[in-house]
This record gives sequence, structure tokens and C-alpha cells, in this order.
Amino acid sequence: MAVMSSLRDKTHIILYTLLAAFLALIVFEWGMNFSGFTGKTNQAGKINGKSIPFSQYDEVYKEYTENFRRSNPGAEVTPETELGLQEQAWNTVVDQTLLEEQFEKFSIGLQDQEVVEALDSPNPPLVIRQNFSDPTTGAIDRKKLESARRDPHNKELWLQVEKIVRRELKINKLIRALQTLDHVTDREISDIVSRQYSRFTASFIPVSFSFAGTDSSFPVKEEEVKKYYDEHKELLKQVPSRKADFVFFPLTPSSKDSIAVRTELETIRTEFAGPVNDADYVKVQSDRPTGINVTYSRADFSPSAGEAVFSSSNLKPGTIVGPIADRGEYRLIKIKQITPSAQPIARASHILLRFNPASREDVQKVRELSMFIFKQLQAGVPFDVLAKKYSADIASAVNGGDVGWFSKDRMVPEFSAAVFNARPGSIVGPVQTQFGLHIIKVTSFDQSAIVCSEIVRKIKPSTETVDSGRRLAMGFQINAKEKGFDKSAATGKLTIEKTAEFGRHMPVAPIGYSEKVTAFAFKAAEGDLSDVIETEKGFYVMRLTGKNDTGYHILDKELKAKITAELIREKKGAVLEKKLAVMVKGPGVTLEKIVAANPGLHIVTAEDIRWSDGFIPGYGVDRPLVEAISGLDSGKLSLPVKTSDGYALVLVSKKALPAGLDLKVEKAGVAPQLLRAKQEQLFAEYFASVRKNAKIEDFRP
Repeated sequence: MAVMSSLRDKTHIILYTLLAAFLALIVFEWGMNFSGFTGKTNQAGKINGKSIPFSQYDEVYKEYTENFRRSNPGAEVTPETELGLQEQAWNTVVDQTLLEEQFEKFSIGLQDQEVVEALDSPNPPLVIRQNFSDPTTGAIDRKKLESARRDPHNKELWLQVEKIVRRELKINKLIRALQTLDHVTDREISDIVSRQYSRFTASFIPVSFSFAGTDSSFPVKEEEVKKYYDEHKELLKQVPSRKADFVFFPLTPSSKDSIAVRTELETIRTEFAGPVNDADYVKVQSDRPTGINVTYSRADFSPSAGEAVFSSSNLKPGTIVGPIADRGEYRLIKIKQITPSAQPIARASHILLRFNPASREDVQKVRELSMFIFKQLQAGVPFDVLAKKYSADIASAVNGGDVGWFSKDRMVPEFSAAVFNARPGSIVGPVQTQFGLHIIKVTSFDQSAIVCSEIVRKIKPSTETVDSGRRLAMGFQINAKEKGFDKSAATGKLTIEKTAEFGRHMPVAPIGYSEKVTAFAFKAAEGDLSDVIETEKGFYVMRLTGKNDTGYHILDKELKAKITAELIREKKGAVLEKKLAVMVKGPGVTLEKIVAANPGLHIVTAEDIRWSDGFIPGYGVDRPLVEAISGLDSGKLSLPVKTSDGYALVLVSKKALPAGLDLKVEKAGVAPQLLRAKQEQLFAEYFASVRKNAKIEDFRP
């Protein structure tokens, strides 16, 4: 009963397992009583001529909306969020419809007995494994499963679970119907195991595309660009799109708005400190009604707010702290208990230096810059000054590199390890993570926490502030109509921004989801000016600058530049490959002799090179190069092989498997995984083709 109650609490989950490697799981839930959409048509659209009732789409949208509300308690469904949920719902309906077509095409059905057998099998369907597995052993808890199936209270919910199971079983049948190979060869298995576990030692000469010459040495003609575009046009399909310029008038709360929110909380401070029922009081008074008996450390506040809460005078039970301004809201906190935090937290600043680990030139530059920064620090230049000047992390750079308080799990492992193994006041690094190189200044550590209830009020623009912003936007719009968009912006010293291309039901970069923006764009003619468009973030005045209803990406200036760069890269690659092929010709050629004869080239030697992640110690990640290394014969100088940034000449000196590795056992484990991967890849490619070639008509408003 407990397991089914847990399922019911999550609502009746419906899983559509399209493919782990492709669409994974489409999850949506039976939801709330939603009023639905209004429109001039009862159709949401058509898929391959089949009408999709608006009620079908609306029901899926309601399920997504309720799932969002359950997953984000207290969060507001903004117009941007709403549009995003609508897109999720529409894509789900499209995929469901196309999947049903495939079931019909391949005559895929299911008998009741097949469902029973699947539930009783050692490896039952996903929804059963997810909800009825013993967390300690991973085995199916048959007693819980049978109890849930037999409980009459679960009858309605169990029907939904059976639907999930039926869908998964039918998809498995579809995968089997599509597969062209029902086995994998021993050679394929051996190759996978060998590559996965082998460690390689190799020397190589990396040669970037720049070695072939400057870009100007490889001119690209207009007809070459056009030919490339025509040959790759099928890859450039897109929905009808629009582009626009806009001037934005943000809705920023004024100091008066902030004071008003603070005053509101001050008026209830005494009452909150008294003998009220915290749960009821917070639910009524707070914009975040879940803040009851919660545990916070400094990491849950901005640095200044954390200092106000955790200062010695306030850190005692019964104290009311606040109102405290913290990241766009005010917080009124009733401290109930002082307790050690579950894990230590730290405060640090950093200077982030980004680079391409596959580019030797980039690696060298960032090393030199890091050494220069350390010399500056040793000379007494303040860390915050250098962070503002050099750090690529713009958000923290403006604060002198300060990233605030954090626990170990809030940072990437390498960063956390460096900080939590250092002393307060020390500077460590450079530390390499997926983001680049970090030079880190450790500020301090703390391990205190509070249990509290809190009332939160977001600082929102008042009606007066909104009206003021609206008047500014309307004034600009009137001037733009009379004097021109560009001239009016220049006169008012306003910035004209540009959108990227966007479709009717797509986010508008950099604005985000906005039904009002897309409604204007798809009704307007090129050059038309919008009325003032009011959104939660502020007011937009837009000018439509581009329309594309061809079904393909237009060969505009931006695309021409990308194609030109790709053609230059191809031309350089061809020249580079020929140059390197000449270098390895002749008897007695070695990497050392090639480097001696070609100033600017160098040899990289590395051990423990791994095919599994494409990592070359001391060099970086270069998957194409490691892929080539894994397939080369030891002791033989290679012909040019592709890398992520050019070509390389390689000499593999050693290939070794770990001692004690049982190849027979590993191959037995890999065989079913490889077979499943083949089946799923085939299904993924097939379904992608089905979707691409489907006639999808979207009638939604």
C-alpha cells in the first residue's frame, strides 16, 4: 500500500518509453482541473493528415502544468514557462501519434498474458523496477509488488501502471521488428573490450590547421559557398522563422518598491515572533510557503545576508532576524535551533581562465597567463583587482571573483577538492576543471546551521513603477513611428538589440518564451513596428527585420560566414594532409627527424591514454586523435590522422590491458549491451527519419 500511495502522491505517472538513447522517457502526469485553451478551431493540428483534437493536446498540457506545480511548489507559472510547457505538450502529442502509426504499420499488438509474464519476469518493465526494487540489493521486492496489485484501493492506479507496461512492451516489439542484425560478432565484442580497457603509450606530432597557412591563402568563391549550401540543404531545414530588432524597457523595482516590501514585513515581525502556528502563518504570509522548520547554512544566503543571520548577536533560538534583503527578496527568519551543518561549507574567490584543452597553443597561452597572474599576486596586487581584469566568469568577476558560500556538492569535484583541502587565506591552483583553469583564493570555512521558519516577500515593481516603464516605452514607440526606429533610439540613447531567428512556438533569444512577441512577429510585415509589448520582465518595442517561410535556413551573411569558415578548414585540411604525408615518406623517417626539419613542430609523448574518455595526460581531450591511436599498430609510424584541430603523425609504442582482466567475463557482459545499443541506434535513426518526413501541421494559436 505504501508504494502505491507514493505513486499516487506523484499523481498517475504515464511513461512513454520511446528510447533510452533517443527520446528516453516522456513523463507526464494526470493533473489539475484546468480551464483549457480558447481558440477558433477544435483542432490543435494534423499529423500525416490525422486530426489532433484540441482536447487531446489540452489534456497533455494540463498534465505537464500540474507536474510543474508539484515539482516547483510555490513557483509562479509565468508566460514564458507556460509557452515552454505548451511546446513540451505538443511535441509529446506528435511523438505519441507517430509511435501509434508505427505500431499499426508493423501490426504490433499485445495479449494480456504477455503483460502478466512481463510483470513476473526476472527483469520486469521499467516502471516496476523503478518503484518496486529493494534499494539495498536492486532486486524486485515481490511481496510489495503483489500486495500493490491485489489491493482494491489501487485498482484505478494499477490500470495506469498497466498502460505504462503495455507501451514499453510494444516499443520493445517495434525495436525487434526494425532490427536488421540479431547478433553481434565476436570481433566486434573483442574490439570494444580491447579499446575500453587498453591503455596506450604514444608519441605524436600535433599539427593545427594554421600550419597550412593563413586563411587569406585559401580564398573561397561565391559559387563554392552556394554549391556547399545546395549540397547540404537538407541539413538546413527549419520551421518558418522571424528576426527582429527591439528596444527593451526593463521592469526593475525601485527603491520605493523595496522599502514598501520591507515595511510590510516589519509590520508583522512582532506577530511572527509571538505564539503563532508557524505552518499556517507562513503559508498565508510568505511567497515561499514551504519555509517551515527548514535547515539553512550560510550557503543558502548571499554573503551579506548570511553575515546578518549568522552574526553572534543573532545566532540564538527565539531570535527574529530581518527583514534581510537577499537576491531580490526580503526574508524574515525565526531561528528555532542552532545545529552543526550536515557538511562544512566554504567561501572562496576565483579567477577563471578558459582555454581549449585540445589546442596546444591555447594550453600554452593559458599557462603563461596563469604564471603572470601569480607573479602579480606575489607582487602585492589584490586578488579582486586581478579577478575583475582577467576572470572569464563575468558573474563573479564583478565581485572580485567572490563566488560566495558553498558546500562540496555545489561545485565541480576538482574545485571543491582544492578548496576544502586548503587553509583560509591561501591561494591555490591553477586547478583544471571542465570550465577551464581556476586560480582560487580560499576565504574561510564554516560549519554552523540554523533550523528556522521564514517569511519571504519578493521585491516586485509597484503599479507606479510599471506605469512609469510603460509610459517610457509608449513614448519611444510613438517617436519611432514618426521619426524612425534607429533615430529615436539614438536620440534617447537607447540600445537596439537583435533577436536570433525564432519559430512560432520557440524561445526568442535573448528574450525567452513570449507568446506576445511571436504573435506580433508572425502577423507583421518586414519593417513593421510593434505596439508596446508588455511582459513580466518589462516592455518591448520591436521592428520585424526578417521573414523566412521557405522551410530552409536562408543563405544570409551569418550562414555564408560559417560555410566559408568550413570550406577554408576543408582546404587547409587537404593541404595539411598532403604535407604530412610527404614528411613520413622515405626510409628511416622518425618523429624526431620530422621535428628537426620543421621548426615550430613538437613531439608530445604520453602514457595511460584512454579510449573511454579520449583523454591524453599532459595534453588534454582529443577524441578523434585517441580513436586513431586505438586503431594503430604498435611500433609503426602512422600516416596523417585527423585530430580535433588538424592532423597528427603518431607512433604507438605500447598497448596494454590491466593485469588480471578476465576478457571472457568482460566480453560476456559487453555482448548484450552491444546488441541492445545496435537495436536502439537503429530505432533512434528510424524514428528520427519518421519525424523528419512526417507532415506536421500546427494549428495552435
